[in-house]
Formats: sequence, C-alpha cells, structure tokens
Amino acid sequence: MAAVLFGTTGTAQALGPAGLSPLSVGAARVVIGGGILGLLALTLARPRPVARLSPLPVICAGAAIVVYQLTFFEAVHRAGVAVGAVVAIGSGPVASGVLERVLGDGWPGRRWLAATALAIVGIAALSVSDTAHAPASASGIVLALVSGMAYASYTVIAKRLLRAGGSPVQVMGAAFGVGSIILLPVLLLGDLRWLDTTRGFELAAYLAVGPTVIAYLLFARGLRRLTASETTTIVLAEPVTAAILGTAVLHEPLGAIAVVGVLLVIAGVGVLALPTSTRRAEA
Repeated sequence: MAAVLFGTTGTAQALGPAGLSPLSVGAARVVIGGGILGLLALTLARPRPVARLSPLPVICAGAAIVVYQLTFFEAVHRAGVAVGAVVAIGSGPVASGVLERVLGDGWPGRRWLAATALAIVGIAALSVSDTAHAPASASGIVLALVSGMAYASYTVIAKRLLRAGGSPVQVMGAAFGVGSIILLPVLLLGDLRWLDTTRGFELAAYLAVGPTVIAYLLFARGLRRLTASETTTIVLAEPVTAAILGTAVLHEPLGAIAVVGVLLVIAGVGVLALPTSTRRAEA
C-alpha cells in the first residue's frame, strides 16, 4: 500500500501547475509531510510512555532522507529519467541486503535474491524504451547509487529503531522531523511561485499527506514485521504503479516490453509474499 502511494507522486506532479521545480517540490513534500509526522509523534506520545530513541540513529535517518531525496532528483537530471530511476530504485534492495549482512542481521536468503532479481529486471524493462532518449553520465549514475544507498541506510536504521521499541509514528515522526529541518533552507531558497496557485497548493498538500504521512506510516508498520531488504524489494512496486497511472491518467503509451516489466515486478513481489514455514509457525 505504501509503494502504491509512492507511485502516485509522478502523476500528481504532472497534473500540477506548469514551471515546477522538482527540487522544491521534493523539499516541500519532506518539509510539510515531515512536520505533520513530527506533530503526530508528539501528540500521540503524550497520553502514554514511549520508547526513548537514541539521538544519533534518528539524526542519521533524517540525514539519509535528505540525501536520497536530493541526489535522486540530481541523478535523474544528469543521467536521464530511465537510467537514474532504475539505478537508484534498483540498487536500494541490494544495498539493504548488504547492510543487513554487514551489521550482523544475516543474509536475507535465496527467496529474497530471486524476488529482487525479478523486480529489478522488471524495472529495467519498464524503462528500456526511454533509455535512448536520456543519455547517461557517469556522475548521474554515481549520484543514483548514492541515492539508493541512502534510501537503504534509512530503511535499515528505521528497522533498528522499531526493533528498539519505537512505534511507527514515533520513528517516522523523529526521522522526518529531522529531515524537514535540514531541508527547510532548500525549500525557502528555491522557486516557490508554484505554491501561490490553487493547483500548486493542492499538489503540495497531497504529496505531504498521501505519499509521505500515510505512506510512510504504512511503510513503518510493514517494516516492523519484515526485514529491511524485504521491505525495499516490495517497494519496487512503486514504478509499476507509476507506469499504470501514466497510462490510465496521463494517456502515456505502455508497450509490450513495459507490460512484461510490470508482470516481472509483480512476480518478484509475489515471491516474497508467499508464506514460508517460519511465517506459518509465527502466525
């Protein structure tokens, strides 16, 4: 459900006012959405005791949010939408698996590897028709890899904070609260004329509430029950949602190869969704 909401951001931006700055849109999403999450964490924490989160992981999680937001937009600008998105989104699950192994959480297993491989090939197929129109640069690919690594780092840190006893609202509120403070100067120094329009205000409100507040609370609830690597693989359903909405709402063509890509990503997510003996025993 979180991945579906994440996948609506591109269509929402396309329906927004003309002359949008992707950097200021991303900053507005995190600043407004992070502020709401922070207020929710503070409000919901008052009636009952909550776990005390260590400041350093929270700051690192907030910084990771900022890094993956900013580097993703710059990577897409330099390497092209297709290459930048595939490298950034596709490298996330791999980086999560490596980080979990390095930090002693164990290797996710062959099922995760098969599911991730299927999903990444599917994402590549979704964008293969566009790569010829978006010349990639080495710096753009490096930035995309940094974005994927930052996203994976944020997910792994959030998983550890949840494991330490933090609630989804508390963990997301703390991390995005830090991220919103860091990104506030970027928002204020950017071009904000689009926010003065009715459609621009509606876009900012939707991105803050839908793909940020609601989506990341769902993301955290799923992350509490799954590993970080499994979660980042499932979130690869985001570009599938974007492709379907692009065809249904924006009337963009979806070729045969792209349809195969959609099916491969769905198959990859389905492999992870199949019950295992461990999950059946826990149930």
